[in-house]
Amino acid sequence: MTVTSLIDRYGRRIEYLRLSVTDRCDLRCAYCIPEGFKGFEEPAHWLTFDEVERLLAVFARLGLKRVRLTGGEPLLRRHVDDLARRIAALPGIEDVSLSTNATQLAKMAQKLKDAGVTRLNVSLDSLRPETVARINGRPVLDEVLAGLQAASVVGFAPIKINMVVMRDNVDEVDDMVAFCMDKGYVLRLIELMPMGDTARRMGYVDLQPIRQRLQAHFDLVDTVLPGGGPARYLGTSDGRFTVGFITPLSQHFCATCNRVRLTVDGQLHLCLGQEDRVDFRSLLRSGTSDEELAAAIGRAMALKPERHDFNEQPEKLIRFMNMTGG
Repeated sequence: MTVTSLIDRYGRRIEYLRLSVTDRCDLRCAYCIPEGFKGFEEPAHWLTFDEVERLLAVFARLGLKRVRLTGGEPLLRRHVDDLARRIAALPGIEDVSLSTNATQLAKMAQKLKDAGVTRLNVSLDSLRPETVARINGRPVLDEVLAGLQAASVVGFAPIKINMVVMRDNVDEVDDMVAFCMDKGYVLRLIELMPMGDTARRMGYVDLQPIRQRLQAHFDLVDTVLPGGGPARYLGTSDGRFTVGFITPLSQHFCATCNRVRLTVDGQLHLCLGQEDRVDFRSLLRSGTSDEELAAAIGRAMALKPERHDFNEQPEKLIRFMNMTGG
């Protein structure tokens, strides 16, 4: 089987890979890793940097252009900046970005910039210390703010702030808007996805009324930002403020999905909301040739489903976000 491009059976071109480099995290956000969770993958099962580089090189030859490093918390993986440098050097890869909770960012920002990471997304669900402690499981607001400051100092721009909107923080949206305006950050509001019982109990909030209110108040217009993700952006005409909306439930974006996820143990997930997957760790560790890897990638593209079932079957998934990759 000869594979020449990453196109699924619905005609979508897959150019974006979200690569989980660890399922560990130093926080316990209930919508990602519930308190008491013990189901972490054994480090011996993690893909090595050599294995990641080899597999992504095959992906890149088939048309992959963007890679986002995720976790868990990716900055907990030792020498993750070296992996970023190796990925950025692959022919065909045009963009290497990273999602982080920023607790380790103050000491890593310069290393990431030097390694070729082009963009950062930082998870920040609240500006109130007590709410941060409740949602994240630790009082880390000062660490996160220090990480953001360090990222700005070394030249990351724009920095995107990811705020998952839920019952606990929906009243803080305006405060986060003001904060991002003041700091020059891009705000991205995200609907809570029903990944596990604890996430479902945290209180889903439909972002459409918030979008309409912000659009009217700030006279926002449609705009576009670099990146391969699903956010739909609005911005002020003077460019002072941009806000994105990631709405997998109220306005799903499955028809334009251009991404797949590779877990730390080498499972390629074709959809965040379905269980279709392909085991690449076994292939990499069994003497599979690059041509055979390319053929397996082609077969994986044929498995990518048309859409998720979050609305119809919110209880369907029992895995947590740290197990899949952010």
